[in-house]
Amino acid sequence: MMAIIGAGPSGLSSLKACLDEGLEPTCFESSDDIGGLWKFKEVSEPNRASIYRSLTINISKELMCYSDFPIPSDYPNYMHHSKILKYFRMYAEHFKLLQHIRFQTSVKRVQQRPDYTRTGQWEVVTETRQGEEERDVFDAVICCSGHYTYPNLPFNDFPGIETFEGKYFHSWDYKGPDNMSGKRVVVIGIGNSGSDIAVESSKFAEQVYMSTRGGAWVIRQVSDNGIPVDMKYNTRFVHILFQLLPINFFNWFGENKLNAMYDHTMYALKPKHRLFSKIPVINDDLPLKILSGAVIIKPNVKEIQGSTVVFEDGSIAEKVDTIVFATGYNYDFPFLPSNAMYKSGHRVALYKHVFPPNLEHSTLAVVGFIHALGAIMPQAEMQARWAVLVFKGLKNLPSNQAMIKAVEQDTKDIEKHYIVSKLTPLQVDFVSYMDDIAGEIGARPSLLWLFFTDYPLFKKVLWGPVTAYQYRLMGPGKWSGARHAIFTQFDRMYQPLKTRKV
Repeated sequence: MMAIIGAGPSGLSSLKACLDEGLEPTCFESSDDIGGLWKFKEVSEPNRASIYRSLTINISKELMCYSDFPIPSDYPNYMHHSKILKYFRMYAEHFKLLQHIRFQTSVKRVQQRPDYTRTGQWEVVTETRQGEEERDVFDAVICCSGHYTYPNLPFNDFPGIETFEGKYFHSWDYKGPDNMSGKRVVVIGIGNSGSDIAVESSKFAEQVYMSTRGGAWVIRQVSDNGIPVDMKYNTRFVHILFQLLPINFFNWFGENKLNAMYDHTMYALKPKHRLFSKIPVINDDLPLKILSGAVIIKPNVKEIQGSTVVFEDGSIAEKVDTIVFATGYNYDFPFLPSNAMYKSGHRVALYKHVFPPNLEHSTLAVVGFIHALGAIMPQAEMQARWAVLVFKGLKNLPSNQAMIKAVEQDTKDIEKHYIVSKLTPLQVDFVSYMDDIAGEIGARPSLLWLFFTDYPLFKKVLWGPVTAYQYRLMGPGKWSGARHAIFTQFDRMYQPLKTRKV
């Protein structure tokens, strides 16, 4: 018996992985539907991720779908959250996942059984909607609760916030620009959410100011010839080049390419960090809004005086009505035992970002707690496939000492290559990480083997986008449709654009 906490994209992939290996999973979901983050609600609910009404994903559909269930050809390349939820429902229905989910059931505690040392079993304490407490025993637990649940509101960093005469809230509470008409708005934070909110609000507000502590590199979703940017550049060939050439070369090349579209210094966007040391902002509209004056980029907020916001360069924004804190999220696993939360640097440290390295038994996994320039769906699916094989005893983990040593080395590598903080404690390279976990499973595609046995497929795998189908070509979980899915991925990209014969 396996317990899965959460029925979002990570939870669904974990359910599927358990069923594929003949295990009996039970998924606990506190809401009344699947989808997790992608289940839109008009009012944000405590301890749950939240999205806004207009949210459209910034990863193209071929790079975000599960490895054995392509998104329908007629779906747009960048999907509105309602389309994403429909896709999850199709996935859940196709693989008969819904019958294994207990909806409106919250997990209160996950604790080791008295005989844990011998059995490795866990007791999961849940609460139904009616307030009834239930206890179940499981052989293993997969936590899929995500990390966009607990809004970070650092009021101590903004002296005078208590004097503010208008309305302020976290981007977690933002649903749409309904109340922004004619207002003067300050958005604090220049991540993807902050940028989206600033752009959307500026269509209705009198003026939007966007405050950033460190700036950002801004890339477009629409790349050369109109191809989605990730299908253009997230390829195995580009990944190989990154392994062969110095990272500073790619920083120089990428920054020049971005500045050729619009000079980040001229637009007051240029950050302190290099391009590939932090995930960039993906927004096609922000530069136009800056160019038209609808959004004005400002440095960090120094203090707030009533309705006046003072920035660190001495400039001010007067008569401000609304402040939106797009200041990220804290993360926590309040229902897990404290001894499962091994800390390293800024992060809760997990072996290969999945397994607590200090437990006696490998019967607890965290899936979806990962950050990369790529969609969570294929990464979580890969993690779940590996975790389930470990639970079954088909794959073994190193000793606790070896895992802790690997975790500490990971922390050093992350801090060396990326900008990390308490709020963004981890980042990995998408292809490297996917290949690493696929190697643990035995599902990593072999370019050399494909070169000699299937040259047309070799070319698609080398030069084409690194879609999740590549990890169903061989090994455990091999899917007979993977080769066809790879050969038709650009057909599915073009299909929704064929709306007029030309």
